[in-house]
Amino acid sequence: MAAGKAASKPSLWQNERLRFIVCFCGVFVCYFYYGILQETITRGDYSHAGKTEKFRYATTLVFIQCVINAAFARLLILVFESSKQDHTRSWLYGMCSLSYLGAMVSSNSALQYVNYPTQSYLPTSLRQTLLNEKLTYANHLLRKLSLALSFCIAVLWTGEVWEFLSFADRYPGIIYNILLFGITSALGQTFIFMTVVYFGPLTCSIITTTRKFFTILGSVLLFGNIISPMQWFGTILIFLGLGLDAKFGKSPKKTTY
Repeated sequence: MAAGKAASKPSLWQNERLRFIVCFCGVFVCYFYYGILQETITRGDYSHAGKTEKFRYATTLVFIQCVINAAFARLLILVFESSKQDHTRSWLYGMCSLSYLGAMVSSNSALQYVNYPTQSYLPTSLRQTLLNEKLTYANHLLRKLSLALSFCIAVLWTGEVWEFLSFADRYPGIIYNILLFGITSALGQTFIFMTVVYFGPLTCSIITTTRKFFTILGSVLLFGNIISPMQWFGTILIFLGLGLDAKFGKSPKKTTY
């Protein structure tokens, strides 16, 4: 009888409050650092032999990020999901991956022309967040590899990869930042999927928007960027909308897997 009671004792991970804290901290820490790395890589000044350059290889950066994501996802599948069968339709993977890749290339390219606070108001990932609710997070990340192969063809066809390699040879320190950029992306995506699965897309949107606000503040403090009054007004409207949706919107659908 005692053994039966011990076997039925809920695990610590089944505590909803603990799960929320883990998801929140995971998303916040990973993507806060991710945002700082993104601005450091794409907006930093690189000096060599008296010449100052800018990073202009957004496609190659996203390609490396996707490869790291896919490798990380493969590891997760081997450890946690090797015995599970995936019934998700392929077009959902395709839509989610395309929206993600389009957003990443656009946001990294935008940082070549505007600062991070301005860039943060341009792209949104709500469609991806809603699609994520239907996907197994590790399998979704792994499916990015097929699109990463398409990116590989693109960077080879345009010759961007050779320019990037030459750039990295002149500034080898950037390799370390790019690897951290990819790792924080993979970890952050994992926590985002966990949040959507356990708490729904609305909660995930609130967490990611809150994180982005603090990343913007970090950008202002660390890089000296300026937030205009209109951007402050937009930020207030975003949080007001999310708060009203959380209070008066429909309850998030509970998942069972």
